Amino acid sequence: MAIKIRLARGGSKKRPHYAIVASDSRMPRDGRFIEKLGTYNPLLAKDDERRVVMDLERVQYWLGQGAQPTDRIARFLENAGIAEKKARNNPNKAKPGKAAQERAEAKAAKAAEAAEASEEAAAE
Repeated sequence: MAIKIRLARGGSKKRPHYAIVASDSRMPRDGRFIEKLGTYNPLLAKDDERRVVMDLERVQYWLGQGAQPTDRIARFLENAGIAEKKARNNPNKAKPGKAAQERAEAKAAKAAEAAEASEEAAAE
């Protein structure tokens, strides 16, 4: 049985609230789980201590049993100091889109023309 530590969504429409659970990976996201390990409330401020509440002792137990955390849970564990930080690199995500690149090129060309014009005026 493959165990995952993941989020189970609760709350109403546009008001999400998540439970951090240990569950069988074959179960649905909001379906049956083995144990509730904590909560995550994304509506609270990032510096609020109630935003992420975990029973770290039980989380470590499940990690010791071979449970695999999802990406978001791994981030929570890194912030709590349980897991080591992974190097993340997605250079394509930071690149601007095609239209933004075209606007930047047009702006640079316009600035170059203005600089040339000001140099010619200063030379005369």
